Amino acid sequence: MRLPAYDLTGRTALVTGAASGIGRATAVLLAQAGAAVHCADRDEKGLDRTVGQIQEAGGEAWGHTLDVTDRAALIRAVKAAVRTGGRLDIAAAIAGIMHRSTVLETEDADLDRVLDINFKGVLRTCQEAARSMIGTGTRGSIVTMASGAVDTGSAELLCYGAAKAAVVQLTKTLAAEIGRHGIRVNAVAPGWVRTPMTQRDDAGSRRKAEDALGRMSPLERVGEAHEIAHAVLHLASDASSFTTGQILRPNGGVAMPW
Repeated sequence: MRLPAYDLTGRTALVTGAASGIGRATAVLLAQAGAAVHCADRDEKGLDRTVGQIQEAGGEAWGHTLDVTDRAALIRAVKAAVRTGGRLDIAAAIAGIMHRSTVLETEDADLDRVLDINFKGVLRTCQEAARSMIGTGTRGSIVTMASGAVDTGSAELLCYGAAKAAVVQLTKTLAAEIGRHGIRVNAVAPGWVRTPMTQRDDAGSRRKAEDALGRMSPLERVGEAHEIAHAVLHLASDASSFTTGQILRPNGGVAMPW
């Protein structure tokens, strides 16, 4: 059975953080749904692998090596997307970094760096995507990447959690401001997901941490990148055409807020 609400044929998407993890899974899934995908990341080799994976499967994809702290580079990527598809229909702002330090150990430079990428980078992406959509009269969808860290206090994740909480407020505010243009803005707030960003400890420590985190979930496991990508697809597609300003939480039930 075909599900036309999830069909993205003829639409153009921009995905930041597309070189690995949730960003790569999202870029690949959007392409499988029919979108022409512009993939952006500062990791050139990883970006090439994502683009190659999409193209080898018969999809359309382009790579843009950029850092989301560079507004001019983001503007160029958005313009490139418009040149290929006539408009930008979907923007998924997924690029981000992880930083660990206790509150008492956190330096100004630590917070500045995380905020510049995880919040300001999302803000820049949203601004340029929204400006393009408004300019072309596109009833598009913008999806940001928040985190389960916005619902619970997590030791050593002050910078990360604060930046993601700011992303939630950005999402709601932007949704309220540009809804009259037919543009929807929503966020995905995943629980703990197995990605390269969360796999940097040695194998033994990683398994121990994942076992502990899995026990916190009613499903008794951590998430996978493709599961979060499906949440992004839902919000990017017509299946969520009456949804804006919302936070979708694929977190295994670890947090169940109103």
